[in-house]
Amino acid sequence: MKTLEVIYRDALLLAINKPAGLPVHKGAGRKITTLEDYLDDLRFGLPLRPELAHRLDKDTTGCLLLGRNKTALKRLSELFQKQQISKTYMALVHGKLEKSAGEINLKIAKKSRDKKSWWGKVDPNGQEAITLYEVLASNDDASLVKLTPLTGRTHQLRIHMQALGHPIMGDAIYGLKGDKRSLCLHCGSMEVPLYAKRDKIIVSADFPELFKDEMEKLGLSFV
Repeated sequence: MKTLEVIYRDALLLAINKPAGLPVHKGAGRKITTLEDYLDDLRFGLPLRPELAHRLDKDTTGCLLLGRNKTALKRLSELFQKQQISKTYMALVHGKLEKSAGEINLKIAKKSRDKKSWWGKVDPNGQEAITLYEVLASNDDASLVKLTPLTGRTHQLRIHMQALGHPIMGDAIYGLKGDKRSLCLHCGSMEVPLYAKRDKIIVSADFPELFKDEMEKLGLSFV
């Protein structure tokens, strides 16, 4: 197994830059390598291994938080439930957006009643889902977009960009047919108000090489 890149560490919190293709949990009956297989190597002297405070899709890269003890996990869970942890994603999407910035306010519901299915769809009877977007670079074929979810629905960014008519490149579920790229969605930064009397913790994760390579192929760049 490859060594995971730790991008932040203190007594309560670990943050890693999750690579593409690494599930955070094993599916039912699946014998594959997951993030859980790495956790014992991330103790850094503590008696217990850290545990996931949230999840990222298998092919989404970037910032992923882990609590180093029960107190940390409880605090992080509360912050996520109250939507007090802000996340910023970068995505490569198909086409050029009409507006350089905006808000997507479209409710989301599960696409199937199958409890094992995570797939979703835009549905006026679904749960509130709000995403802010800003175009950072674009041409006629593609755009690099900064996405800030104000809610935390499953597959929210992927569903919202599909609904906007600019699906994320490499999205095997909500993207264009025949697009064989790896999913171009990266959690670039998070702000975590973990400590009441300290500044927010800001963690950031560099783009993976595949993302950089795809930007170069598409002729997109930004500072």
